[in-house]
Amino acid sequence: QVQLVESGGGLVQAGGSLRLSCAASGRTTGDYAMGWFRQTPEKEREFVASINWSGASTYYSDSVKGRFTISRGNAKNTVYLQMNRLKPEDTAIYYCAARPYMDAHTHPRYYNYWGQGTQVTVSS
Repeated sequence: QVQLVESGGGLVQAGGSLRLSCAASGRTTGDYAMGWFRQTPEKEREFVASINWSGASTYYSDSVKGRFTISRGNAKNTVYLQMNRLKPEDTAIYYCAARPYMDAHTHPRYYNYWGQGTQVTVSS
């Protein structure tokens, strides 16, 4: 079993930055692909970014490309999401997810493990 814990959310003004962290525990996740998703009450959970097991391949939604960066820590069991130039429409609960495969995916149904989420609020 894998446990994921997100941190780093908060309130920030538009144009500001936040860095989300996701720590995995329970078993080795060094060969797992991981991703970030977000959800608001009005929308289904949507893809934000994902990274393969080695960190060599990354994927982004069009809405965050060029502003957000996903990366893995040296121990591979931590993943980060650096969010720059934040906009009010980025406001959501952000979830970390992991899948026991080396290749990343953009759809939430392909991820087996999920964190509890961290709130990001961007004020205008």
